[in-house]
Amino acid sequence: MTDRTVPEIERTPFVRPDVAAFLTYLNSVPGPKMHELPPAEARAVMVAMKDVADLPRGELAVVRDLTLPGPGGALRVRLFDARETRAPGPAVVFFHGGGWVIGDLDTHASFAAEMARQLDLPVVSVDYRLAPEARWPAAPDDAEAAARWVASAPEALGRGVTSLVLSGDSAGGNLTIIVAAALRDRPAAVPVIVQAPIYPATDASRPYASFDAFADGYLLTREGMIWFNDHYAGDPRHPRFSPLLGDVAGLPRAVIVTAGLDPIRDQGRAYAAALAQAGVPVSFREAQGNIHGFITLRRAIPSSQGDVAGFLTAVRAAVSEAEGERVLRQAAG
Repeated sequence: MTDRTVPEIERTPFVRPDVAAFLTYLNSVPGPKMHELPPAEARAVMVAMKDVADLPRGELAVVRDLTLPGPGGALRVRLFDARETRAPGPAVVFFHGGGWVIGDLDTHASFAAEMARQLDLPVVSVDYRLAPEARWPAAPDDAEAAARWVASAPEALGRGVTSLVLSGDSAGGNLTIIVAAALRDRPAAVPVIVQAPIYPATDASRPYASFDAFADGYLLTREGMIWFNDHYAGDPRHPRFSPLLGDVAGLPRAVIVTAGLDPIRDQGRAYAAALAQAGVPVSFREAQGNIHGFITLRRAIPSSQGDVAGFLTAVRAAVSEAEGERVLRQAAG
Protein backbone atom coordinates (compact mmCIF):
# COMPACT_ATOMS: atom_id res chain seq x y z
CA MET A 1 0.00 0.00 0.00
CA THR A 2 1.36 3.42 -0.94
CA ASP A 3 1.60 6.07 1.73
CA ARG A 4 0.21 9.10 -0.09
CA THR A 5 1.41 11.40 2.70
CA VAL A 6 5.07 10.78 1.84
CA PRO A 7 6.33 13.52 -0.47
CA GLU A 8 7.60 12.34 -3.82
CA ILE A 9 11.05 13.70 -3.05
CA GLU A 10 11.45 11.20 -0.17
CA ARG A 11 10.51 8.11 -2.15
CA THR A 12 13.16 5.89 -3.68
CA PRO A 13 13.14 6.54 -7.44
CA PHE A 14 13.43 3.79 -10.00
CA VAL A 15 16.98 3.58 -11.37
CA ARG A 16 17.82 1.23 -14.23
CA PRO A 17 20.61 -1.27 -13.48
CA ASP A 18 22.95 0.14 -16.15
CA VAL A 19 22.23 3.68 -14.95
CA ALA A 20 22.98 2.65 -11.36
CA ALA A 21 26.28 1.07 -12.43
CA PHE A 22 27.29 4.20 -14.34
CA LEU A 23 26.36 6.51 -11.45
CA THR A 24 28.27 4.34 -8.97
CA TYR A 25 31.36 4.66 -11.15
CA LEU A 26 30.85 8.36 -11.83
CA ASN A 27 30.32 9.29 -8.19
CA SER A 28 33.43 7.35 -7.09
CA VAL A 29 35.82 9.07 -9.50
CA PRO A 30 38.31 11.17 -7.51
CA GLY A 31 39.17 14.75 -8.32
CA PRO A 32 37.20 17.94 -8.83
CA LYS A 33 33.68 17.89 -10.20
CA MET A 34 32.89 19.71 -13.42
CA HIS A 35 31.41 22.71 -11.61
CA GLU A 36 34.67 23.08 -9.68
CA LEU A 37 36.69 23.54 -12.88
CA PRO A 38 37.30 26.61 -15.04
CA PRO A 39 35.13 26.52 -18.20
CA ALA A 40 38.03 25.68 -20.52
CA GLU A 41 38.97 22.63 -18.43
CA ALA A 42 35.34 21.54 -18.12
CA ARG A 43 35.02 21.68 -21.91
CA ALA A 44 38.12 19.50 -22.30
CA VAL A 45 36.66 16.95 -19.88
CA MET A 46 33.44 16.72 -21.87
CA VAL A 47 35.32 16.23 -25.14
CA ALA A 48 37.50 13.54 -23.57
CA MET A 49 34.47 11.74 -22.17
CA LYS A 50 32.71 11.34 -25.52
CA ASP A 51 34.91 8.45 -26.69
CA VAL A 52 34.44 6.68 -23.36
CA ALA A 53 30.73 7.27 -22.73
CA ASP A 54 29.20 7.54 -26.21
CA LEU A 55 29.10 5.39 -29.33
CA PRO A 56 31.32 6.02 -32.36
CA ARG A 57 29.90 8.42 -34.92
CA GLY A 58 29.89 5.82 -37.69
CA GLU A 59 30.01 6.39 -41.41
CA LEU A 60 27.83 8.88 -43.27
CA ALA A 61 27.76 10.01 -46.88
CA VAL A 62 28.29 13.64 -45.84
CA VAL A 63 30.03 15.16 -42.81
CA ARG A 64 31.00 18.69 -43.78
CA ASP A 65 32.01 21.77 -41.79
CA LEU A 66 30.58 25.07 -43.00
CA THR A 67 30.59 28.67 -41.80
CA LEU A 68 27.84 31.26 -41.80
CA PRO A 69 27.62 34.92 -40.80
CA GLY A 70 26.48 35.29 -37.20
CA PRO A 71 25.63 38.22 -34.92
CA GLY A 72 29.04 38.08 -33.27
CA GLY A 73 31.11 36.91 -36.25
CA ALA A 74 31.39 33.73 -38.29
CA LEU A 75 29.61 30.66 -36.88
CA ARG A 76 30.65 27.09 -37.54
CA VAL A 77 28.06 24.48 -38.37
CA ARG A 78 28.44 20.84 -39.40
CA LEU A 79 26.25 19.13 -41.97
CA PHE A 80 25.46 15.44 -41.41
CA ASP A 81 23.60 13.53 -44.10
CA ALA A 82 23.17 9.86 -44.91
CA ARG A 83 22.78 10.81 -48.60
CA GLU A 84 25.26 12.58 -50.82
CA THR A 85 22.44 14.33 -52.66
CA ARG A 86 18.71 14.58 -52.05
CA ALA A 87 15.60 16.30 -53.34
CA PRO A 88 14.40 19.42 -51.50
CA GLY A 89 12.77 18.59 -48.19
CA PRO A 90 12.92 19.22 -44.43
CA ALA A 91 16.24 19.89 -42.71
CA VAL A 92 17.06 19.51 -39.01
CA VAL A 93 18.82 22.31 -37.14
CA PHE A 94 20.43 20.88 -34.00
CA PHE A 95 21.69 22.80 -30.96
CA HIS A 96 24.03 20.88 -28.63
CA GLY A 97 23.68 20.79 -24.86
CA GLY A 98 26.19 21.68 -22.18
CA GLY A 99 24.63 24.41 -20.09
CA TRP A 100 25.52 27.13 -22.64
CA VAL A 101 29.10 26.79 -21.31
CA ILE A 102 30.46 23.44 -22.57
CA GLY A 103 29.76 21.14 -25.53
CA ASP A 104 30.54 21.57 -29.22
CA LEU A 105 30.17 19.99 -32.65
CA ASP A 106 32.38 17.04 -31.64
CA THR A 107 30.72 16.17 -28.32
CA HIS A 108 27.37 15.69 -30.07
CA ALA A 109 28.57 14.40 -33.44
CA SER A 110 27.56 10.80 -32.71
CA PHE A 111 23.99 11.77 -31.87
CA ALA A 112 23.72 14.19 -34.81
CA ALA A 113 24.88 11.41 -37.14
CA GLU A 114 22.37 8.97 -35.65
CA MET A 115 19.62 11.55 -36.09
CA ALA A 116 20.59 11.99 -39.75
CA ARG A 117 20.46 8.22 -40.29
CA GLN A 118 17.24 7.51 -38.41
CA LEU A 119 15.28 10.50 -39.74
CA ASP A 120 16.78 10.27 -43.22
CA LEU A 121 17.16 14.04 -43.17
CA PRO A 122 20.11 16.42 -43.33
CA VAL A 123 21.13 17.60 -39.87
CA VAL A 124 22.93 20.92 -39.39
CA SER A 125 24.61 21.06 -35.97
CA VAL A 126 25.33 24.59 -34.72
CA ASP A 127 28.46 25.69 -32.84
CA TYR A 128 26.95 28.73 -31.11
CA ARG A 129 28.98 31.01 -28.84
CA LEU A 130 29.51 29.81 -25.28
CA ALA A 131 29.53 31.58 -21.90
CA PRO A 132 31.20 33.12 -20.02
CA GLU A 133 33.07 34.51 -23.01
CA ALA A 134 29.73 35.26 -24.68
CA ARG A 135 26.92 35.48 -22.12
CA TRP A 136 23.15 35.45 -22.69
CA PRO A 137 21.62 36.29 -25.13
CA ALA A 138 24.53 35.40 -27.43
CA ALA A 139 23.48 31.73 -27.66
CA PRO A 140 19.85 32.34 -28.71
CA ASP A 141 20.98 35.08 -31.09
CA ASP A 142 23.39 32.66 -32.78
CA ALA A 143 20.87 29.82 -32.78
CA GLU A 144 18.23 31.96 -34.46
CA ALA A 145 20.71 33.25 -37.05
CA ALA A 146 21.76 29.69 -37.89
CA ALA A 147 18.16 28.52 -38.28
CA ARG A 148 17.37 31.44 -40.61
CA TRP A 149 20.50 30.65 -42.64
CA VAL A 150 19.49 26.99 -43.07
CA ALA A 151 15.95 28.08 -43.99
CA SER A 152 17.35 30.17 -46.82
CA ALA A 153 18.91 27.03 -48.36
CA PRO A 154 22.25 28.71 -49.14
CA GLU A 155 24.38 27.29 -51.92
CA ALA A 156 26.95 26.12 -49.36
CA LEU A 157 24.38 23.73 -47.90
CA GLY A 158 24.12 21.94 -51.21
CA ARG A 159 20.47 20.89 -50.88
CA GLY A 160 17.03 22.46 -51.03
CA VAL A 161 15.11 23.10 -47.81
CA THR A 162 11.31 23.17 -47.67
CA SER A 163 10.87 23.31 -43.89
CA LEU A 164 12.78 23.17 -40.62
CA VAL A 165 12.86 20.72 -37.73
CA LEU A 166 14.46 22.24 -34.63
CA SER A 167 16.06 20.02 -31.99
CA GLY A 168 18.61 20.10 -29.20
CA ASP A 169 19.35 18.67 -25.78
CA SER A 170 19.31 20.45 -22.41
CA ALA A 171 20.61 23.97 -23.10
CA GLY A 172 20.12 23.11 -26.76
CA GLY A 173 16.53 22.14 -25.98
CA ASN A 174 16.11 25.56 -24.44
CA LEU A 175 17.45 27.14 -27.64
CA THR A 176 15.14 24.93 -29.72
CA ILE A 177 12.08 26.39 -28.03
CA ILE A 178 13.36 29.96 -28.11
CA VAL A 179 14.13 29.77 -31.82
CA ALA A 180 10.76 28.13 -32.56
CA ALA A 181 9.06 31.11 -30.91
CA ALA A 182 11.26 33.63 -32.73
CA LEU A 183 10.48 32.06 -36.11
CA ARG A 184 6.78 31.92 -35.28
CA ASP A 185 6.79 35.66 -34.56
CA ARG A 186 9.03 36.61 -37.48
CA PRO A 187 8.97 33.78 -39.99
CA ALA A 188 12.06 32.57 -41.82
CA ALA A 189 12.22 31.67 -45.51
CA VAL A 190 10.56 28.31 -44.78
CA PRO A 191 8.38 27.29 -41.80
CA VAL A 192 9.34 25.34 -38.70
CA ILE A 193 7.16 22.22 -38.78
CA VAL A 194 8.43 20.36 -35.69
CA GLN A 195 10.26 21.26 -32.50
CA ALA A 196 11.94 18.34 -30.73
CA PRO A 197 13.59 19.44 -27.47
CA ILE A 198 15.40 16.80 -25.41
CA TYR A 199 15.29 17.20 -21.60
CA PRO A 200 15.02 20.97 -22.10
CA ALA A 201 15.59 23.77 -19.61
CA THR A 202 12.40 25.82 -19.91
CA ASP A 203 11.89 27.87 -16.75
CA ALA A 204 14.52 29.22 -14.37
CA SER A 205 12.07 31.58 -12.68
CA ARG A 206 10.63 29.24 -10.03
CA PRO A 207 11.38 26.04 -8.11
CA TYR A 208 10.34 22.60 -9.33
CA ALA A 209 10.18 19.43 -7.22
CA SER A 210 12.59 17.49 -9.43
CA PHE A 211 15.29 20.10 -8.82
CA ASP A 212 15.38 19.06 -5.15
CA ALA A 213 14.63 15.37 -5.71
CA PHE A 214 17.65 14.86 -7.97
CA ALA A 215 19.91 17.64 -6.69
CA ASP A 216 22.95 15.41 -6.26
CA GLY A 217 24.21 12.05 -7.43
CA TYR A 218 22.50 11.93 -10.86
CA LEU A 219 25.20 13.50 -13.10
CA LEU A 220 23.56 16.91 -13.47
CA THR A 221 23.57 18.45 -9.99
CA ARG A 222 22.22 21.51 -8.23
CA GLU A 223 25.76 22.90 -8.00
CA GLY A 224 26.29 22.21 -11.67
CA MET A 225 23.11 24.03 -12.64
CA ILE A 226 24.11 27.03 -10.52
CA TRP A 227 27.58 27.00 -12.16
CA PHE A 228 26.07 26.98 -15.65
CA ASN A 229 23.56 29.72 -14.86
CA ASP A 230 26.17 31.92 -13.18
CA HIS A 231 28.39 31.77 -16.27
CA TYR A 232 25.51 32.23 -18.72
CA ALA A 233 23.93 35.07 -16.70
CA GLY A 234 20.50 34.86 -18.32
CA ASP A 235 17.48 36.75 -17.05
CA PRO A 236 15.30 34.05 -15.45
CA ARG A 237 12.13 36.07 -16.11
CA HIS A 238 12.79 36.69 -19.80
CA PRO A 239 11.24 34.32 -22.39
CA ARG A 240 14.55 34.13 -24.24
CA PHE A 241 15.98 32.39 -21.19
CA SER A 242 12.83 30.89 -19.61
CA PRO A 243 10.70 30.20 -22.71
CA LEU A 244 7.87 28.70 -20.67
CA LEU A 245 7.11 32.26 -19.56
CA GLY A 246 6.40 33.28 -23.15
CA ASP A 247 3.31 32.73 -25.26
CA VAL A 248 3.33 29.12 -26.50
CA ALA A 249 0.19 29.36 -28.64
CA GLY A 250 0.83 28.83 -32.33
CA LEU A 251 4.16 27.07 -31.87
CA PRO A 252 4.92 24.10 -34.14
CA ARG A 253 3.98 20.58 -33.09
CA ALA A 254 6.37 19.13 -30.56
CA VAL A 255 8.09 15.89 -29.66
CA ILE A 256 9.53 16.19 -26.15
CA VAL A 257 11.52 13.69 -24.12
CA THR A 258 12.58 14.07 -20.50
CA ALA A 259 14.67 11.89 -18.18
CA GLY A 260 13.06 10.47 -15.07
CA LEU A 261 16.06 11.19 -12.80
CA ASP A 262 16.77 14.71 -14.01
CA PRO A 263 16.75 17.85 -11.85
CA ILE A 264 15.12 19.75 -14.74
CA ARG A 265 12.66 16.95 -15.57
CA ASP A 266 9.68 18.92 -14.32
CA GLN A 267 10.54 21.88 -16.53
CA GLY A 268 10.17 19.65 -19.58
CA ARG A 269 6.93 18.20 -18.26
CA ALA A 270 5.56 21.68 -17.62
CA TYR A 271 6.43 22.79 -21.14
CA ALA A 272 4.70 19.77 -22.68
CA ALA A 273 1.61 20.48 -20.57
CA ALA A 274 1.58 24.16 -21.56
CA LEU A 275 1.72 23.26 -25.24
CA ALA A 276 -1.13 20.77 -24.89
CA GLN A 277 -3.25 23.32 -23.04
CA ALA A 278 -2.58 25.83 -25.85
CA GLY A 279 -3.75 23.34 -28.47
CA VAL A 280 -0.30 22.55 -29.90
CA PRO A 281 0.03 18.86 -30.88
CA VAL A 282 2.51 17.20 -28.51
CA SER A 283 4.14 13.78 -28.31
CA PHE A 284 5.64 13.45 -24.83
CA ARG A 285 8.03 10.71 -23.74
CA GLU A 286 9.94 10.17 -20.50
CA ALA A 287 13.00 7.96 -20.16
CA GLN A 288 12.06 6.37 -16.84
CA GLY A 289 15.03 5.47 -14.66
CA ASN A 290 17.48 7.38 -16.84
CA ILE A 291 19.49 10.55 -16.27
CA HIS A 292 20.08 13.90 -17.90
CA GLY A 293 22.54 13.63 -20.77
CA PHE A 294 21.58 10.13 -21.89
CA ILE A 295 21.74 10.87 -25.64
CA THR A 296 25.54 11.18 -25.35
CA LEU A 297 25.90 8.25 -22.91
CA ARG A 298 24.79 5.39 -25.14
CA ARG A 299 27.95 3.34 -24.53
CA ALA A 300 28.04 3.96 -20.78
CA ILE A 301 24.26 3.38 -20.46
CA PRO A 302 23.30 0.91 -23.22
CA SER A 303 19.56 1.13 -22.47
CA SER A 304 19.75 4.76 -23.64
CA GLN A 305 19.87 3.43 -27.19
CA GLY A 306 16.23 2.43 -26.80
CA ASP A 307 15.31 5.88 -25.52
CA VAL A 308 17.03 7.52 -28.48
CA ALA A 309 15.41 5.13 -30.95
CA GLY A 310 11.95 5.75 -29.49
CA PHE A 311 12.43 9.51 -29.54
CA LEU A 312 13.63 9.55 -33.14
CA THR A 313 10.78 7.29 -34.22
CA ALA A 314 8.34 9.81 -32.73
CA VAL A 315 10.16 12.70 -34.40
CA ARG A 316 10.08 10.95 -37.76
CA ALA A 317 6.33 10.39 -37.47
CA ALA A 318 5.75 14.02 -36.49
CA VAL A 319 7.84 15.28 -39.41
CA SER A 320 5.96 13.06 -41.87
CA GLU A 321 2.60 14.30 -40.63
CA ALA A 322 3.62 17.97 -40.42
CA GLU A 323 5.30 17.99 -43.83
CA GLY A 324 2.21 16.39 -45.34
CA GLU A 325 0.03 19.11 -43.84
CA ARG A 326 2.42 21.78 -45.13
CA VAL A 327 2.22 20.43 -48.68
CA LEU A 328 -1.59 20.26 -48.52
CA ARG A 329 -1.84 23.86 -47.28
CA GLN A 330 0.52 25.00 -50.00
CA ALA A 331 -1.53 23.21 -52.66
CA ALA A 332 -4.74 24.73 -51.30
CA GLY A 333 -3.50 28.14 -51.79
